[in-house]
Amino acid sequence: MKKLIIINGPMGVGKTTVSKNLFNSLKPSVLLDGDWCWNMNPFLVNEENKKMVLDNIKYMLNNYLNNSNFEYVIFCWVIPEESILEDILSELPSNYELHKFTLTCDTETLKYRLLNDSARQISEQTINQSISFIPKYNLMDTTKIDSTDKNINEIVEILISKIQKK
Repeated sequence: MKKLIIINGPMGVGKTTVSKNLFNSLKPSVLLDGDWCWNMNPFLVNEENKKMVLDNIKYMLNNYLNNSNFEYVIFCWVIPEESILEDILSELPSNYELHKFTLTCDTETLKYRLLNDSARQISEQTINQSISFIPKYNLMDTTKIDSTDKNINEIVEILISKIQKK
């Protein structure tokens, strides 16, 4: 049965890196990142854009879940509220096995990772916002994986063992 793997967590926790490595480990698979739907200039968060982004995510997930060429559909994104995840899942087909993971880490590790992210310049305000989201993820109905003292390969091994266990 096809598997939908959702990886969420605060910005800077390692979702994209972990997802790329998981994508390379699981075949046949596809990797989708919710941030791709927000790649706009100027970056503008308003109701119209939020709706468009969610609609695009649902559309892409539906197409990949309905495509017979993939066994694993990996989706990573900052999803800090259960209601957002439920909205996305509500419009997907039912022909898949769902795996929901939240990557977490302690606040000092998250701050360190964000400050040392050479690919992007991250403001102190953005770092504080990302840290403030950590408690929201603890409330979500997902399997939590603490990445504080783990390397990418260890996290991917944990994910694979949980995905293949079901």
